[in-house]
Amino acid sequence: MTDLLPAVPANAPIGVFDSGIGGLSILRALRAELPGEDFVYLADSGHAPYGERGDAYVTARSRAIVDALRARHGIKALVVACNTATAAAIHLLRPAHPDLPIVGVEPAVKPAVAATRSGHVGVIATRGTAGSAKFQALLAGLRGGVRVTVQPCDGLAYAIERSVLQPAADPGGEVAALCRRYLGALDAPFGNGPGAIDTLVLGCTHYIFAEPVLRAVAGAEVRMIETGAPVARQVRRLLSPGGLQPRADGGRTTLLTTDDPALLGAAAAGWLGLPAGSARAALF
Repeated sequence: MTDLLPAVPANAPIGVFDSGIGGLSILRALRAELPGEDFVYLADSGHAPYGERGDAYVTARSRAIVDALRARHGIKALVVACNTATAAAIHLLRPAHPDLPIVGVEPAVKPAVAATRSGHVGVIATRGTAGSAKFQALLAGLRGGVRVTVQPCDGLAYAIERSVLQPAADPGGEVAALCRRYLGALDAPFGNGPGAIDTLVLGCTHYIFAEPVLRAVAGAEVRMIETGAPVARQVRRLLSPGGLQPRADGGRTTLLTTDDPALLGAAAAGWLGLPAGSARAALF
């Protein structure tokens, strides 16, 4: 267990990590909700994909990342911007860092159940998330009367990451094929008719990058729900009022990756409008 550290100042950065670029969707929501805050984002792309590795591996990486973000960047809060890492490790990270506010992500099934009109919700997620005890407990706690169909999507997060970071490597082919395969495996029509899936939960932060492809398959009338905005609001609640950035010159974002910094920098430039070439290597 990490020893308790002195209270960090309100102008310390908020740490965010994911197995790759998917968490940039969470970072975008955080920057919109908390524009005065400084952020340190770490993409552990050199050890991805988390969703197809065991819990022990994901937990070990999560512990190493949190320790590094605390020791090297003095973060005041942590966002685990990865469904798989949240499911595998957050229950261990919190007692190991009791003085650090930690927010995780989970598939937004509850909002989807509240939103559905047809009574049928689809969930696409990594196998690590879909099979986790945390996710199964979430499903068990849902109100009755709504059918929830879950589809693990092996390889989709990795394919999306490669298509975003290296478009020439996959001109839409693999991502589109996997989206068609996994939405088809839900084995239900999409739309507003009886029994049709009218609400689709994007249960991995990478999947928002494939929204145009997913929407082309599912149809424009299907709601797609992801988790960025609720996570950002929860961070604000945990830090408000004394832990929020007090100075007006905040808003800086540091980008780190365990893979090629040029790839993360390009993705952040396209997704967040950050300067290209702004990412750097994280060596651990």
